[in-house]
Amino acid sequence: MNILQQLGQHATHRVEEAKKNISLEELKAQALSLPKGSFEFEEALKKPGISFICECKKASPSKGIIAEEFDYLQIAKDYEKAGADCISVLTEPKWFLGSDEYLREIANTVKIPCIRKDFTVDEYMIYEAKILGAKAVLLICAILTEEQIKEYIRICDILGLSALVEAHDADEVKMAIRSGARLIGVNNRNLKDFSVDTGNSRGLREMVPEDVIFVSESGIQGPEDIKLLRDAKVDAVLIGETLMKAEDKATKLRELRGN
Repeated sequence: MNILQQLGQHATHRVEEAKKNISLEELKAQALSLPKGSFEFEEALKKPGISFICECKKASPSKGIIAEEFDYLQIAKDYEKAGADCISVLTEPKWFLGSDEYLREIANTVKIPCIRKDFTVDEYMIYEAKILGAKAVLLICAILTEEQIKEYIRICDILGLSALVEAHDADEVKMAIRSGARLIGVNNRNLKDFSVDTGNSRGLREMVPEDVIFVSESGIQGPEDIKLLRDAKVDAVLIGETLMKAEDKATKLRELRGN
């Protein structure tokens, strides 16, 4: 079982525990009672040039603890001030040391849209994301069936949320396209050895129709990577570790943006 499968399995356990406190029917009613979103996350990525999704992440399975001091609200405010288009907030608690509360507070503080970065394995988690203030959720092809992705996109559409459908290889990109994804992210991380290569997303870019927003995820370290991705007509980048390790995150983001 690779780490992604373990994350998916643990997410299933988390949902089972959450349902003991609030049933699916009750959570769904709460989410549907909120104003419908206007797909703010994907709209923010449609502007000309490369858009930046900046991540708030305390730890990861490959690197362990990344940020000993994790002032997530200040980090989010710094990202917004430095020109981030969206913020990705880890809510997975075991391997990433994330929290739903991080997302709730950040979404209530910044004006730019947030994505709940978690391992969605049940519709329950989509309704949770809506209530927490997220404008988007992550759907990962490697842990979901094509039918699940289609159904979860349908639920997102009802709530006005965007769905970022993540693929790792050509077969998963095809699966994402067949599912009707309007946003496709290609993860540059090899799940077997954790190596990263932005060539993965650059190589798969031509498979994705131009009217679908294409996001390159992981392994982006400097302006030279951004240039290669821009030349490949990538619409947006999701950057986590590089920003989280930078002492001055705002300066690092401006450097990546070419400012």
